[in-house]
Amino acid sequence: MSGQNPAVRLLEERGVSLDAVAEIVCQIQQGYYPGLTPEECLQSVLKVVEKREVQYAVLTGVALDMLAEQESLPSPLQEIVARDDFLYGVDEILALSITNVYGSIGLTNFGYLDKSKPGLIGQLDSSEGRVNTFLDDLVAGIAAAAAAKIAHQRQ
Repeated sequence: MSGQNPAVRLLEERGVSLDAVAEIVCQIQQGYYPGLTPEECLQSVLKVVEKREVQYAVLTGVALDMLAEQESLPSPLQEIVARDDFLYGVDEILALSITNVYGSIGLTNFGYLDKSKPGLIGQLDSSEGRVNTFLDDLVAGIAAAAAAKIAHQRQ
C-alpha cells in the first residue's frame, strides 16, 4: 500500500497501518455521518498522507523518535524526548502542522484524539521499549486531518 511514499513506509516500519488510522477516523466520524464506510475513511487517510507537508512532518518526527531510541540526541533533548516530557509540546506542534491542512476542524479533532487516545494512538502512547513521543501525535494528526477532510466533503 505504501508505494513510493517514504512517510507511509516509515509509519509501517514503526507498526502503524493506515487501516488502523482509518479505524480511528471512522470511530470519530460515524456519529456525524451515518453510512460512512471504512473504505471512505481509508481513502481520506491516503489523501492526507499524499501531501508533501504531511510526509515531511512524519519523516521529521519519526526520525527524532528513532534517534531518541538510539540515545543519539544531544542532552537535554535526549532525556526530554525519551521520557515524552509533558511540557515539551514540540511533538504536538509538529502534529498540528498536519491538522492545519484541512482547516480549523482538524484542530478540534486533534484535541479530542490527543486527550482520549483511542485505538492505535493509545497503544503507541503507552508502548514499552520504544520512543513514540512524536509518533502517537503524528498518527492523531493524520486521523484528525482525514476526519476533517470527510467533514468538508460531506458538507
